[in-house]
Amino acid sequence: MTKRPKLFKDALRRLENALKHTDLSEEIALRIGTPKSCLEVSVPVRRDDGSLDFFTGYRVRHDDTRGPTKGGLRYHPSVSRDEVQSLAFWMTFKCAVVGIPFGGAKGGISVDAKSLSPMELERLSRGYIRLIADFIGPDVDIPAPDMYTNERIMGWMMDEYSTIRRQNCPAVITGKPVSMGGSVGRSDATGRGAFYCIRELAGKHGMNPSDTRVAIQGFGNAGQSVARLLHKDGYRIVAVSDSQGAVYSPDGFDVPSLIRIKEETRHVQAVYCDSALCHAIDATTMSNEELLELDIDLLIPAAMENQITAENAPRIKAKRIVEVANGPITSEADEILFERGIEVLPDILANAGGVTVSYFEWLQNRSGLYWELQEVHRKLQAIMAREFSNVYELAREINTDLRTAAYVHAVRRIGETMEAKGTSAYFSHPKEH
Repeated sequence: MTKRPKLFKDALRRLENALKHTDLSEEIALRIGTPKSCLEVSVPVRRDDGSLDFFTGYRVRHDDTRGPTKGGLRYHPSVSRDEVQSLAFWMTFKCAVVGIPFGGAKGGISVDAKSLSPMELERLSRGYIRLIADFIGPDVDIPAPDMYTNERIMGWMMDEYSTIRRQNCPAVITGKPVSMGGSVGRSDATGRGAFYCIRELAGKHGMNPSDTRVAIQGFGNAGQSVARLLHKDGYRIVAVSDSQGAVYSPDGFDVPSLIRIKEETRHVQAVYCDSALCHAIDATTMSNEELLELDIDLLIPAAMENQITAENAPRIKAKRIVEVANGPITSEADEILFERGIEVLPDILANAGGVTVSYFEWLQNRSGLYWELQEVHRKLQAIMAREFSNVYELAREINTDLRTAAYVHAVRRIGETMEAKGTSAYFSHPKEH
């Protein structure tokens, strides 16, 4: 197996490719590629048995040129500074691609959240906020949920921050429960945003939903949301997986049944549910790696980073890939897929629905005016369709893949703001301006 590349180094390759298609100064490239700040903390947690453990946490603010930084918080054993720094980098471009006034940030704690009791999980979450409270804020940095965090955890964090500040501060955290200032439509926003992009992609290529075979790697919140919406639209979901493995049926699954059994058992199982009863159906079990290599029309990686690499990219048979996970394809694999004619809709556009509705939530918290669900969906669809069109047309204009076009689109927006504040070109020749 090939050695997995350092995430941030690999992420920078996408920026370098994009800069070849712009006339931005070297100073702007340097600034965009340099994280603003990184905080590492040790979070003490008193376990239910009285013992004390420490867990390492991070928060990286990559760039705030276009506004306060924004990004999720994940709980996972693999969390590291390299991973969080890369995710913050991607968030900077994600916000710029969809045109919202945020920069990129990310955070996380290296922990197996499944091993903690509910009370230990609350202590961890509140303790983390106590340590980073001076690093975040409604006008500075706004966290949100990510892998193995949810609206309840976000509610604890917002409540802890408000206690520290001695005032109610709902805008400091997004993805909260609706009863605590959260936005309707936030829970499925990542998957719904990807669904809107797939609709646009289908329109470009004349894809017929009933003839489109879809495999989804990762059946968490985002994977379930996009699966449910695609199934409702008539797409054939032939394979899904979680961390335990995958199930495959060429005839397709009843997605509501898969979601129901996943919620009840925490495992993906091939079932069909009729009223109160669920029964097993014929399906093939396989590994996550085998799912990626199925002969299908649309592959949706919705799990972890670096799932498609230079090692397995030559074996990918999907006609198109839509990245719902962050960074599931390495830069080396990107080149192989492009050469093979496999179209990839990149993460910084495809999964930007989550941060877009987080922006809506932040706006609602700041104004005190809350929107109906239909309005949230309408606004999200308008933004995703608009930016999909912008990226798709730019890719044709500069004759490149969709990922490079998305980065060029984002870099131009970020660079324009940096130039407005003054670069070496301005300060070296002030009389010319």
